[in-house]
Amino acid sequence: MPFEARPSWSARVVAFALALAVFGLDQWSKLYFNGHYQYGEVRPVIDGFFNFTLLYNPGAAFSFLADAGGWQKHLFAALAFAVSGWLAWNIVKGRFSGLMNWAGGLIIGGAIGNVVDRLIHGHVIDFIQLYYRDWYYPAFNLADTAICIGALLMVIDSFKKPADGRRQE
Repeated sequence: MPFEARPSWSARVVAFALALAVFGLDQWSKLYFNGHYQYGEVRPVIDGFFNFTLLYNPGAAFSFLADAGGWQKHLFAALAFAVSGWLAWNIVKGRFSGLMNWAGGLIIGGAIGNVVDRLIHGHVIDFIQLYYRDWYYPAFNLADTAICIGALLMVIDSFKKPADGRRQE
């Protein structure tokens, strides 16, 4: 069973391998789009639904604090390192279920991927654009996708625990 209640050391290593794979794929994809697209360029993939583009986000999700003057990149970097450190520590200590280890690996890889962008470029590179007619979802990247999937896995894992925090076996 891939998500056992008390993961072995090898299952914990897999969580960090997943984080590394997410980070690597995220950085590779950002290098590709940053090198092959002009800023603001849009190329349809599925007409009426999905484009590739190149946009920069100096803020957080949905460009939150994008116009804050630059201090926000340090706040978001510190937050990403704090959350990633907490997740990594709990994975190493075996405090998470297998599912939570996967969630942690996805979130760590995505968070560090976006931090690297902020520290190197001063903004996050986004390239996935979903839309319908005149409605556009804010552009995002693979790191954002991994973070969202990881958060969803955390929510699913939370349904396996009673309110007092003890795990049901």
